[in-house]
Amino acid sequence: MSPSDATDLPARPDRMFDRAEAWADLVRFAREPGPGPTLALVSGQRRQGKTFLLEAVGRATDGFYFDGQAAAEAESLRRLAERLAEHTGAARPPHWHRWDEAVEAMFALGDERPAPVIIDDFPDLVGHSPALPAVLHGAYLRVRRERPDNRLRLILSGASPAVIRRLFAGPSSLHAVASLELAVPPFGFRKAARFWGIRAPRLAVQVHAVVGGTPAYRGDLVCDDVPAGPDDFDSWVCRTVLNPRVPLFWEARHLLEQEGDYADRALCHSVLVAIAGGRSTPGGIADRLGASLHDVSHVLAVMHKHGLLHAEPDAFRPGLTRYRIAEPLLAFEHAIAWPHRAALEQEDPASVWHRIRPEFDATVAAPHFAQLCRDWATQYAAWDTFGGEVSTAVRGTVPDPAGDARLDAEVVVRGIADGRPGVLLSVGLARFGEVMDAPHLERLRRLLALLTAAGEDTGQAVPACYSGVGFGPELRAAEAKGEVLLVGADRLYHGE
Repeated sequence: MSPSDATDLPARPDRMFDRAEAWADLVRFAREPGPGPTLALVSGQRRQGKTFLLEAVGRATDGFYFDGQAAAEAESLRRLAERLAEHTGAARPPHWHRWDEAVEAMFALGDERPAPVIIDDFPDLVGHSPALPAVLHGAYLRVRRERPDNRLRLILSGASPAVIRRLFAGPSSLHAVASLELAVPPFGFRKAARFWGIRAPRLAVQVHAVVGGTPAYRGDLVCDDVPAGPDDFDSWVCRTVLNPRVPLFWEARHLLEQEGDYADRALCHSVLVAIAGGRSTPGGIADRLGASLHDVSHVLAVMHKHGLLHAEPDAFRPGLTRYRIAEPLLAFEHAIAWPHRAALEQEDPASVWHRIRPEFDATVAAPHFAQLCRDWATQYAAWDTFGGEVSTAVRGTVPDPAGDARLDAEVVVRGIADGRPGVLLSVGLARFGEVMDAPHLERLRRLLALLTAAGEDTGQAVPACYSGVGFGPELRAAEAKGEVLLVGADRLYHGE
């Protein structure tokens, strides 16, 4: 099906927010009329709407949908047989003893027409049937060779893309024969604000710092309880994420359990608390915990592999890796809820929140705002904003020889300018709860001077200030002279 046939696609369900591209890609794949079996791999962490999307695609294309579950092999085969009999209208379900029998029955659906077969949460099946990927791979190659007109459209879904790739690696690599690989990520911060119906940019930052862009957190876990406005944020936090009677209160503690088998969960939680508290390097985390660098590095590698952490090089010290928590709710949990869990379970949440609100502003909202600024630079800033094509935006640290302190820049932008990659386009400071003015520009000038002295090409570097509450008159005057770039919360959500 060509792109010009897009108007012939079935409409997305009314309840489906966004996901237009994913919907179109999957429906086109499922309805592809050409000969030969094909395979699509769909990844997405839990609660992103992946199952809702796949079920809807199955209904729209008259496909067979099966939800994989962690169960004994015989139980999974029985469930699959029952569901397939319902789909085909068979008088009774078949009785399979091995996966190769079940796989052959699914492939047979494609002998007469394009037949979508969707297996959701495929890794859960593999956990109790480790040979299943090899069985599918062998059947795929055999059917493609012996029945070239077969038109099975097999869609396998799992968790993160990294998990999918590891699952299908090796000599029986399904990944190598896939014709479509699609990720269902959380909503970006702008889409998340629209999804929650939040128009005030500063409130949108605060809510995103708690729940991120995971769609199920609004519907399934807080029953569509949305802050009524900026003045309702504190009350909303108390009646949702800090309320033991609301499912969102318990969600973060389940995330580690859902993402693999960890040898030392206590150390995992401690590492997350350290990162949420501002320690971002392996050495800094180990020092905070009093643990060995070897043990901490191992835990960091495991959580990074499972998509719980992002690892990024320092902008000015490439050998230094910084870690940040990928899921905002997990960061909120370990910065705010985890250290105060006993008080939250025994006292009125409002009184506890009143005491710890400054911690939220400093350790959750402020660094999250800085990350949104980096996302804005890479995703939304116009070409002429930085005078080049943005490639990366990360944190950077420069030692200050005038003292023992260091100078941090929260938004260091590099990109392509005049055909040269890796050019330093901008160095910026981000302050969520602070009105920025002349001292911040002076700090940036000092930082740029140190970089120049260290041999960095700063000729095209634009000083930038990012603020969640605004800018003072001297900084506005400097902006008018073209001396600094100013990005407020409104521009973050609506401008380039």
